[in-house]
Amino acid sequence: MAGYEKVAVIGAGLMGHAIALVHAMAGCEVTLCDLSQERLDWARARLEDLAQSGNTGVAEAPQALARIGYAVDLGSAVAGADLVVEAIVEDAEAKRALFDQLAGLVRADAVIASNTSFLDIFPLVPQALSSRTLIVHWYTPPYLIDLVDVVPAPEADSGLAARMVEFLRAIGKKPVLLRRFVPGYIANNVQMAIEAEIFRLLDAGVAEVGDIDDAIRFGLAQRLCLMGQFRKIDYTGLQVVRDIHAAGLYTPPVQPTGTSRLDSLLAEGASGLLAGRGFYDYDGTPADYLDRRDRNLLRLRAALEGLDDGL
Repeated sequence: MAGYEKVAVIGAGLMGHAIALVHAMAGCEVTLCDLSQERLDWARARLEDLAQSGNTGVAEAPQALARIGYAVDLGSAVAGADLVVEAIVEDAEAKRALFDQLAGLVRADAVIASNTSFLDIFPLVPQALSSRTLIVHWYTPPYLIDLVDVVPAPEADSGLAARMVEFLRAIGKKPVLLRRFVPGYIANNVQMAIEAEIFRLLDAGVAEVGDIDDAIRFGLAQRLCLMGQFRKIDYTGLQVVRDIHAAGLYTPPVQPTGTSRLDSLLAEGASGLLAGRGFYDYDGTPADYLDRRDRNLLRLRAALEGLDDGL
């Protein structure tokens, strides 16, 4: 485990409980901590469902649950931990307060890893922790999506990020090391650009939702999944790509991005999967759709593992 045998995950919400499972499946002893016993009970039930579903990609997932403990007391949760994962609400003051508490509770050599989605947490971290703090940002569901963003604090000890990257690779993940923090990291910024463009196409009446999604799924995503974008450019040819950009064929959407369709759907109570309707209608339970998503992601992941990265 590259030195991270004992892990504390602070925050038992939608990401925290799944991050705990990932570490437990990797052989770590994990304590999942939350202020609310009700949240911990929810997390325990969700983890049991996940382990029994077979959708984690690890046959030993049920045994991994035995390596997860639960605590409402922060001090007992982090006592002796090699790695403390912060996965609480995306609120700067809440995170600042937690980091201040951790400074007086964690081991002198414990590593602090924040799962923040968009906050620059480094100014929130007390000096006592700054040399051993980094961002380790997971994507949902973390037991199936292998991408993990790693961003060391500016004051981080030399080698801290490299050690984390080595650890993540050892447990089967695909860490991406960023030289500096940028809100949204890489994948989410690209995703925002895609969303801005599909909203523009939708509002312009170019195509409807399903056709736009099909263009992405069966044209763009298949090749990106195999190659990424820079390798895809190599296969297209750099001269062709330069000529396309020089011709000015693409005009990016102006700010602010968004679509009136979002506003109208939200006004109707169609807020997405959990509501049974968003851009699409869902006639089953959310759990059914999440289970189906995980099963399909598992199959896709297995297919990708069999591909030649060198092409």
